[in-house]
Formats: sequence, structure tokens, C-alpha cells
Amino acid sequence: MPGMYHYYFDPTYVLVIIGALICMAASANVNYTYRKYSTMGTRRGMPSQEVAAQMLREAGIADVRIEHISGNLTDHYDPRNKVLRLSDSVYGSSSVAAVGVAAHECGHAIQHKVGYVPIKVRNAIVPVVNLGSKLSWPVILLGVILSSFGMIKIGILLFALTLAFQVVTLPVEFNASGRALRVLKSRGILYDNELRGARKVLGAAAMTYVVSTISTILQLLRLVLIFGRRSDN
Repeated sequence: MPGMYHYYFDPTYVLVIIGALICMAASANVNYTYRKYSTMGTRRGMPSQEVAAQMLREAGIADVRIEHISGNLTDHYDPRNKVLRLSDSVYGSSSVAAVGVAAHECGHAIQHKVGYVPIKVRNAIVPVVNLGSKLSWPVILLGVILSSFGMIKIGILLFALTLAFQVVTLPVEFNASGRALRVLKSRGILYDNELRGARKVLGAAAMTYVVSTISTILQLLRLVLIFGRRSDN
């Protein structure tokens, strides 16, 4: 019976459950916060795309297009094609939430223009991280099948590339939000109470990156515990 218990129940799986739960909580929080402030209009009434255009113009960025993209909170800045894409709930809206999100994406465009080091590092490692994330689990499984701990270690190292990418992403996201909020305040685009709402929206969004990083750390710790224990045996 002890052998069956060990075979069917892996205590380290608790780490995966914790990671999943905190990610779900962070996602629910950002959706709730966005919905709350998407009903709060701004006194100036500028649509998000106009706010973005003004921010880009004042930053001296003339080669970035602003486009409408389908989906919910699928907003992003594409540095390769020089496009800032705003989602259905953001494009055309003058709500506090929409303006905050659009300004945040402009923050990324400004980072790209000024050569902000963390975003340059993140963009540079994207191909390696993508390859590592695709190969990590197949390499680990192959290592288990072949009883090759060396191959398993390689798979774990490939998985760790995802964590490296997420760690680099954290300052990129927080810095973009900081730039956005400073511009929104200094240009009078948002008033004090509106600015507080935008800060809460961007803060909730930033927490999803923090929690995702923690979840990856927990998964990596689980791999080390599982296969470290097997190597000792």
C-alpha cells in the first residue's frame, strides 16, 4: 500500500494547484477591476485611440500605427511591425479603464523608442524562449523514458528560460505603466480620481505578470524536487 500511495499521489502537485489558483485569482481581479472602471467615464471624454495618438505624437513617435483588434483585453504593442493594437473594449472608449490601457501600450512604444534596456533584452530572447518552451517537456519526457538524468536536466534548464523571460518582463510592464500614468497626469488627460482608477486597473494587470512568474517558479521547483529526488535514488 505505501508503494501505491507514492505512485498515485505526488505531494509536489500541490505546487501546481497553488500556482493555478493564484493565476485564476489574479485574472478574476483584473477582469473585475477593468469592468468596474470601464463604466467610469473621463471628464475630457477623449477616446482611447486619440489619447494614444497624442502620447505617441508628443513622444516624437510618428511611425507607429494604431489599429483596432478583436477580442477582450488583447491590447498590445507590436515593435516589429510598429503597430499599437487596441481591443474591442478599449478602442473607441473614453472610460478610465480604456484610457489607462491605451496609455500603457503607448508606454511600451516609448520604451522601444528610447532604447529601454529591459525591453531590448526581452525582445532579444523571445526566439530562444519560444524554442525552449516548446522543447522543455518533450526533452524531459524523453529523459524519463531513456532514464537519462542529463537529458532531464537539459529539459529543466529549457523550462527555466520561460522564467527568465517572465522576470525580465516584470520591469518592462511596471515601467510602461509608470510612464503612462505620468503622462496622463502631466498632460491633464485624467483628473485625480480618474488617475486613481487607471492606476488600479494597471496595477491589477501588472499583478497578473507577478503571479504568472510565481506560478512558473512553483512549477520549476516541482521539477527540481521530483527529479532531484529521483537522481538521489
